Amino acid sequence: MSGMPGERVHRLRHSLEVAAPAGAVFALLADTARRPLYSPHVVHVERLDFDGVRERLRVWESAGGRIRSSLLVRVQHPHERRIEFVQLGRETPVDSLSGEWTVEEIAGGRSVVTVRHEFTVAGDRDDDAAGEGLVTGDNARAELESLRRIAESRAGLDDLVLSFEESVRVHGPGELLFDFLYRAADWPGLLPHMRRLDLTEPSPGVQILDYDVRLPDEAAHTGGSVRLCFPHAGRIVFKQTVPSGPVAAHTGEWSVLPDEHGVRVIAQHTVLLDESALRAALPEWGKSATGPVSPSVLELARRRVRQAIGRTSLAILELAGQHAESSVRSLPRRAAVTAGSLP
Repeated sequence: MSGMPGERVHRLRHSLEVAAPAGAVFALLADTARRPLYSPHVVHVERLDFDGVRERLRVWESAGGRIRSSLLVRVQHPHERRIEFVQLGRETPVDSLSGEWTVEEIAGGRSVVTVRHEFTVAGDRDDDAAGEGLVTGDNARAELESLRRIAESRAGLDDLVLSFEESVRVHGPGELLFDFLYRAADWPGLLPHMRRLDLTEPSPGVQILDYDVRLPDEAAHTGGSVRLCFPHAGRIVFKQTVPSGPVAAHTGEWSVLPDEHGVRVIAQHTVLLDESALRAALPEWGKSATGPVSPSVLELARRRVRQAIGRTSLAILELAGQHAESSVRSLPRRAAVTAGSLP
């Protein structure tokens, strides 16, 4: 990597030992689509192109309390268990950032995963370099720890991840459907489970949600989400920043899809279950907390999470449909549904 002439290159290196085979850890790192599930700071990733080795991505991430977007080029070297990356179009003060992930096999079926970063800052200012180093280092440590936790799970990743969707067909303008989904600040009072929702928009199309909800067991939960809004595409993608219960990570998308029969409004969800939280809940289900999380327990957890989130999604979709079909911009009074999770 090269910066402007005279600029210092700042280097960071973070490593963590993982009680899992190197091949399994590398497979996690190579799985671009699931990166928001195991990277706490990554909100959303869209693959722009991929030739089997080199991929170009648009990445939205949380950095220093802000949501920023950049292009990321990654080159995978599977036989070396190494992934090079270069970020393009970075926001100031960072001029350039690149690095690599490596996974090394060690004795006992364990591995060491390492991420290295190199960056330069405009004007080579010490304060800017220190700030970027702090953010990059915090994110690297959090991502490594999350990778370790998932890779060391007794249950496989495919058992801990579930994806599903709810949809409603609406005979009304797609613009009004999107309008309702976009104006989430109007949801309290319409959804019985939604007690409070504060929404800020620090930059166009980026929404930060903070809310209080009632969970299916009547417990109160304070949560948060980041939403990225794409009005021209009829899409809102989101990631929960404060998941609850057995959910370790939750991402998804609201989308409005016109067709020859009207409009479909869809809520898609991808959830990563927290194995340690499931184990803590085993006594409530008549199981020993020291025992393994069996396939039957995983299936029960998947079903409960699917039902809770699905009820919430369907309630919001039905309200959106009522809003659009009324052809007026006044919201319906209330949805008679008991819902369970988060926007």
